[in-house]
This record gives sequence, C-alpha cells and structure tokens, in this order.
Amino acid sequence: MPVPLPGRPVRGSRTGRPIMALLDLLGRRWALRVLWELHAATLNFRELRARCDSMSPSVLNERLSELREAGIVELTDYGYRLTKTGNELLDVFAPLSRWSKRWATRTAMRSMSAS
Repeated sequence: MPVPLPGRPVRGSRTGRPIMALLDLLGRRWALRVLWELHAATLNFRELRARCDSMSPSVLNERLSELREAGIVELTDYGYRLTKTGNELLDVFAPLSRWSKRWATRTAMRSMSAS
C-alpha cells in the first residue's frame, strides 16, 4: 500500500485531500505510538521498539519508512527523530492530550461514585 501523501488517492478520498491523507497515515497501526515515543528524544530502532511494547520489527520498519517518506520522521546518525514538520504535528496534539487528561479524571471520578 503506498504511503498516504496529499494529492494521492487515499482511503476515503480519491483526490488525496491533505486532511484525508494525514488521517490515513496516522490511522495506520502503531503510527501514533511511534510519533508519541519520538516526541522527546531521538531513539534508535531497538529503543523505539522497546518503548512501543516490542511491536514486530517488520511493522516498526514499515511505519518508520512511511513516516520518513511523509517527512515527519528522519533518521540521523543517532537514531530516529521527528522533523520540524513532525514536531509541528505533535503540537497539534497538545489540546487532545489536555482533553484526554480531563476525561480520565472525570471517568475515574464517575467510577468512584458508582462504587
């Protein structure tokens, strides 16, 4: 399956609208986890795999290849890291992260009330 990029047909869009290409790329198994693990550090393949609950090497290779082709991740002499574009993408997730923490708190409070 080709790497989803704007302008190429992707799942949900024959025209390859940019948002659809991004959602297709990020919706692939383990893609978001790889990005999240790279948010604070450059990691070599083994370190990244360990942080991703030891996902299969073939899947990790595939995700890294796709994210590199999309310009979101790069390979340096020290390992994999987010590009400037990748860091900008993770900045977009900051509000979702804050929301998820509030959601977790509310969910825990509801569980405690039900007990």
